[in-house]
Amino acid sequence: MASKVQQFRQVGKKIVAVGRNYKAHAEELGNVVPTKPILFLKPTTSYISQGQAIKIPPTCTSLHHEVELGVVIGRGGSKIPESKAMEHVGGYVLALDMTARDFQDEAKKKGQPWTLAKGFDTSCPVSEFISMETVGDPANTRLWLKVNGATKQDGNTKDMIFSIPYLISYISDYFTLEEGDVVLTGTPSGVGPVKEGDTIEAGLGNSVTIKFQVEQ
Repeated sequence: MASKVQQFRQVGKKIVAVGRNYKAHAEELGNVVPTKPILFLKPTTSYISQGQAIKIPPTCTSLHHEVELGVVIGRGGSKIPESKAMEHVGGYVLALDMTARDFQDEAKKKGQPWTLAKGFDTSCPVSEFISMETVGDPANTRLWLKVNGATKQDGNTKDMIFSIPYLISYISDYFTLEEGDVVLTGTPSGVGPVKEGDTIEAGLGNSVTIKFQVEQ
């Protein structure tokens, strides 16, 4: 299974992202803690890998970092029971859900979609494919992020409001999940701004790290 989903970026499968899946993160932005998953999509053109730069989108004045565990779907399905959900996981990626916060704040005030805020080119930097064995327990895994060497986010997936099996089941009730799709599971607290010239380094425990430069 892993050999097939390692090519998820080239396959061009969809990215389904979950908003406000950590209570402390919802609260830090002044949002109500959700009672059901908040979903949005990022286009496949938002993917970048190490060696490529995060580009600040035109007119954006507040670009924020959000580190997340991404679940790579290894076997597709629709209306997947929660009890069977982990059978559909092929592996993981460490991801950044880069967010044009000023765009998002304006959209929220007007009741408009978050598309520009979340889906611009380079808004989804990802690691190489991570095996299930490397992650171990995805429900108890440390996520951290530094900007220019200073720690900004340091959380754990055990603090998710909605678990990975629940998310896969819930999402598949509405969107058929396909091999190579990625589910971004939300970010812990500590999100904040980055600017041109900054270096973002993020990690999954001590096993996986990624590093990206921010450019105008």
